[in-house]
Amino acid sequence: MAGNLFGKMAADTLGLSDIGKIISPKDFDKVDGDDYIMNEDGEKIYFVIKSKSDEYVFTNRGLLHVDGTSAVSKKRVVKRHDFYYEKVHSVTLETAGTIDLDIEIKFSFGNNSFSIDVDKKQLEQLKDLYKALVEIGRIQGKNSTSIEDGMNGLKMANEAISRSSLQGNASEIVKELTNFNFNWMQNIRNEYNNKDFGYVFEKYINN
Repeated sequence: MAGNLFGKMAADTLGLSDIGKIISPKDFDKVDGDDYIMNEDGEKIYFVIKSKSDEYVFTNRGLLHVDGTSAVSKKRVVKRHDFYYEKVHSVTLETAGTIDLDIEIKFSFGNNSFSIDVDKKQLEQLKDLYKALVEIGRIQGKNSTSIEDGMNGLKMANEAISRSSLQGNASEIVKELTNFNFNWMQNIRNEYNNKDFGYVFEKYINN
């Protein structure tokens, strides 16, 4: 145990560990991820965790992961995870024990899982991110239920129509029904599939 603790402390002292630091908002423009933000579309940074090899940039639109191969390599791969396409789930926060140097937040965007070690001195700030991600996941879950209910309602209506005797031009009826179905599905997705969760970050993130 003593050997492991000494090794971990030495790695952190020498700058070889990969414990992330939460970046102050005044320094958001200095992180690599800032270069890839869609400012033209109203994207805004709310939270950044930076380690020796990676950056995790949380915006109103999702997560921008600047993935480094190692602390000494300049090679980076930029990966985007949008709230519109991927649901947040399995959010957990692990606090530090007496001898731990770091705390850990875990979460998933769709099928992509993340585990980020953060300096334990920044626990209070990390709690804010934890709460924001949990709330976003809850909202996405409720939205998915609403979309599913809306689609099921449309399906039942179409089945009822198919059993009815309709009068008029068959091709025109089919065309109108197709357009109605398309518009219904588009409207329900637009209403219940959020692209922007800036309001959630503004509620929980105390910068």
